Amino acid sequence: MGIRSYRPMTPGTRQASVSDFADITKSEPEKSLTQYKHRKKGRNNRGIITSRRRGGGHKRLYRLVDFRRDKRNVPAKVAAIEYDPNRNARIALLFYQDGEKRYILCPEKLQVGSSVIAGPDSPYEVGNALPLARIPLGTEVHNVELHPGRGGQMVRAAGSAAQVVAKEGEYVTLRLPSKEVRMVRRECYATIGRVGNTEARNTSLGKAGRSRYLGRRPKVRGSVMNPVDHPHGGGEGRAPIGRPSPVTPWGKPTLGLKTRKKKKASDRLIIRRRNKK
Repeated sequence: MGIRSYRPMTPGTRQASVSDFADITKSEPEKSLTQYKHRKKGRNNRGIITSRRRGGGHKRLYRLVDFRRDKRNVPAKVAAIEYDPNRNARIALLFYQDGEKRYILCPEKLQVGSSVIAGPDSPYEVGNALPLARIPLGTEVHNVELHPGRGGQMVRAAGSAAQVVAKEGEYVTLRLPSKEVRMVRRECYATIGRVGNTEARNTSLGKAGRSRYLGRRPKVRGSVMNPVDHPHGGGEGRAPIGRPSPVTPWGKPTLGLKTRKKKKASDRLIIRRRNKK
């Protein structure tokens, strides 16, 4: 895929860039693999806003992506590579030999007409899914399970990949895209290769309207609010926040505060923490 930029004919197109969608081979989704998606717009079951700055956006159909890869030892052919509005990665439409159709995350270098398969004895080729115990050291993988049979939960964003760095006992050690090094059970499945659409991070929205298409509403800094609306608000001109550290509108510490539980069960599986920003 490539990045397409616009001529600066308007302020909105001056900084904007988009994908050229050259890798897309089919424009309409497979109807049997889509379903209605209720968009919560930041509200809970009582209709109360619990996550600010969400709402609006273009309608989306949800694509039923197969993260489990639980159709074992049945070959499938890649019929099309499609756009998915619910993620920044592309999805590949598979036609299995027994007639079933499924979507999977499209890895880099996977082409229409390629053959993929999932199972413990699958060859080490892009798009094939195997248990971590059967994948050679140094291999790049994505769509990694955390619990056997639950389906891939890690390394699913466009351009991301984890690397198999060690095997010992019941666990396989992975280096994740965040540079965190952690252990995962050896029977968990992962898909070989790097997630496609690697240039997704290089696109620029260019204008506020494109954020609204994605369902993101405007964000206002607390320092420009009134004291009644935010602890940072008030003062004459550009006043400092007037506190030792930043806080949320409800007075809780923020911007750098650690939110991970102190005694989380998975702490024992983490060998090295992710890089701090």
